Order: sequence, then structure tokens, then C-alpha cells
Amino acid sequence: MTDGQSGAPPTRPGLIGSLLDRFGHLVRELSKFATVGGIAFVVDFALFNYLTAAQGVEQVTAKTISTVIAATFAFLGNRFWTWRHRQRSNPAREYALFFLFNSVGLGIAVACLAISRYGLGSVWPGVFQTTLADNIASYVVGTGLGTLFRFWSYRRFVFVEAGNREATDAERDPASGA
Repeated sequence: MTDGQSGAPPTRPGLIGSLLDRFGHLVRELSKFATVGGIAFVVDFALFNYLTAAQGVEQVTAKTISTVIAATFAFLGNRFWTWRHRQRSNPAREYALFFLFNSVGLGIAVACLAISRYGLGSVWPGVFQTTLADNIASYVVGTGLGTLFRFWSYRRFVFVEAGNREATDAERDPASGA
């Protein structure tokens, strides 16, 4: 879909339209990334609880199994849906980098928890050494920062752009369902 003159996609009027023209592809990628991540979280959570409660698997073993399966789901979802328009490289390379950056994202969440509990908690233990503070530091701040890091690193290093490619019609037109 073009304006018929320059071959460029049509521009939308107003500030919101201008922002969508400029960053719409990023918003769509981020939405897909969040959807895949949310489903992977549910897979991890459900599988962990199934393995521990229904199958009697030891917790660390169950968490390892559920994490690997959920991360593999996330890799496949991101590769074949979120960034399906991106160049494919060696799948083993992509998978290894995906797990490396996923580990760094996990490290960010753990670091946020450690800073809150042991750093700030040594100064204000009544505030920062509570279950609420641990959950906020780990799940809100840590997961938030880790997710931003993952999105950036996957987009930049794992599912790489194929040089200066032209956007597909589906990417230009959000109504196409891409």
C-alpha cells in the first residue's frame, strides 16, 4: 500500500499517526514479544506445578525442566512469529544466543532482588526485607528491566535484520493482521 507517488507508505495525520508511522513496527514487535513471553510464563508456571504436584518431581529438577521447555517455546514463538520477517541464520547460533541473553535477563532480576534485600535492606530492613519488597524488586523492577534487555538483545543480536530490507505490505499495514 503506497501513496501512488513516491512508493512510500501513506502517512497518517496528527501526532499519533506520525508516531505510528515511525514506530508502528516496533509497537507490533513489542506486542508480539509480550504475548509470547506471557504464554511462556504460563507454560513455565503450569508445567512446574504439574511436575511437582502431580508427578512428584523434585522442585529444582521440575523448575529446570519447565524453564527449558518454556524458553524453547519462547524461542520458537519469537523466531516464527515476533521476528518472522527477519533474516534466518544458523538455528543453533540463534538458540544459544537466545539462552545466553535469557540468562542475563534472569541475572538482572536476581540482581534487583539482591540490591533491594541486601543493599537497601541493610539500611531499612523493615521496608526492604519484606515479601512485598522482594516481589516488587524481583517481579516488577527486575522482570521489567530484564524484559527490556531481552527485547533489545534478541532484536539486535539473535533475530538480526537483513541489511536494508524493504518492509513487507503486511508490516506497513497493521490491519493486515501481521
